[in-house]
Order: sequence, then C-alpha cells, then structure tokens
Amino acid sequence: MDTIRISPELDAVRRRRAELRESLDALEEALAGPSPEREAEWSELVRCVLIEVSDDFAAHIAVTEGADGLHQEILSSAPRLGHAVQILTDEHAQITTEIAELTALCQPPVTPTEAAVIRDLGTRLLGRIVRHRQRGADLVYEAYAYDLGGGD
Repeated sequence: MDTIRISPELDAVRRRRAELRESLDALEEALAGPSPEREAEWSELVRCVLIEVSDDFAAHIAVTEGADGLHQEILSSAPRLGHAVQILTDEHAQITTEIAELTALCQPPVTPTEAAVIRDLGTRLLGRIVRHRQRGADLVYEAYAYDLGGGD
C-alpha cells in the first residue's frame, strides 16, 4: 500500500483548517443566539468570535500564501493549478475585508435592525468561508490526491 508523504506545509494547513473550523462553529452558534432585547450582549459575543475567526483566517493565509507556504509548494509541483491558486489568494483578501467590516458593525450600540443585518452578513460570510475551504480542499486533492477532510 502506498503512503502519501505529507509535507510540513500541508500538515500546517491541515492544523489551521481544524482551528478555523472550530472558529466557524463558534460564529455559527453566536449568530444563532437570541438577540431581541439583548443586542448589546449578543453583538459583543459575535464581535469576540469574529476576532477569533479573523486570527484563525490570518493564520490560514500565512500558511498558504507565505514564502514557504502551501501555494508555493503547489505552484512548484503543479504549475497547471496556478489559476486555482490565484482564485484562492484573491478570496483571502475579500474574506479578510468582510470579516473586518462585520466586526466593525458589531460595535455598540447595535439596534434590532442592525442585529438583523449582522446576522444576515455573518451567515453569508460563513457560507463564503465554507465554499473557500471546499475549493482549497479540492486544490490540495488535485495537487496531491490527498483529502484534507471536512471536519478535522
């Protein structure tokens, strides 16, 4: 049976992927919590979780886009995947901006209408990051025939 050698870059991405998944689960839970008549507490919880998501997403970017990151490794071994790498890199900037903007919206005071907007935008952000993770897993599979796993 052949065993796949997992590079340090790929292993770092796998670990960061698991950490990001935990942050996303916490964000989903925070967004799902009740906000009526407790917008201040609710939005503060969402803001704190978004800071965690932001940190974990920044770490994800570091291990993928860094000089010795996974994207460079993929481009070296599978240059045909350059377009897919570029799409993921572009998404990093867009998602980072969305996280920062949503975090800023959570600053008090938050009205019931603003809470509804935060919940909507947060739910869209979750979907966007989930799709990004799927594309990243597909990229790794195309490059290495290695499944990162969906629920690490």
